[in-house]
Amino acid sequence: MNNPYGIANLWQQGDSITRAVAILLLIMSILSWYVMAIKTWSLIRLRRQAAVATDNFWHTKSLEEGMSLLSPDRHGNPFRALAEDGANAALHHAMSKEDLHGALNISEWVTSCLRRSIENITGRLQSGLQVLASVGSTAPFVGLFGTVWGIYHALVGIGVSGQASIDRVAGPVGEALIMTAFGLVVAIPAVLGYNALTRSNKALLSQLSNFAHDLHAYLITGGRVGQVQNVVSLRAKGE
Repeated sequence: MNNPYGIANLWQQGDSITRAVAILLLIMSILSWYVMAIKTWSLIRLRRQAAVATDNFWHTKSLEEGMSLLSPDRHGNPFRALAEDGANAALHHAMSKEDLHGALNISEWVTSCLRRSIENITGRLQSGLQVLASVGSTAPFVGLFGTVWGIYHALVGIGVSGQASIDRVAGPVGEALIMTAFGLVVAIPAVLGYNALTRSNKALLSQLSNFAHDLHAYLITGGRVGQVQNVVSLRAKGE
């Protein structure tokens, strides 16, 4: 049995603006859930990589062996990217004694390269979170606009018909209030997802910082720079 005051009736009785607001909220909801699903799956994979880098990498006998444990995709594995960037920085400094790079302290040079690498990784981790933040902050107002417009549209229809009894007013106004509920249904998961993903990113970045600190100590005090060339290719001097 069809509900005369339900969502279907709201869609049938609403005008183009009401339908446009409903479609916009639906798109925002789909987009936010898509971002949350993709970022959650990515974080699960990154946590597995973090466990390998934390538990196994430093128990190997050489940097080459440690690098072999990390996935070869530097864009998919931030720990691999850090290891490559640190190794390349140390090798580049050792082979650039006559350049300005060679005049810098090796510790400062490696630190700078690792810091830039972490900043790039941070940017990739935070990509997509702006969508959740935007949806969470704007969806309630979009729904409120739909409610206001729906009430206006309903009152105009009641005024034209000349019937202002409570049963004539309650139905259309109640249907318009559904838009506010839609806005909240879209916004609340986006806000919760944003907060959860932000906390997870902070935890992962903390592990990356610790890994970079240990990598820096190894490359400065115990690294054998001559062996690094067999692990990663030296980047161009302009990079």
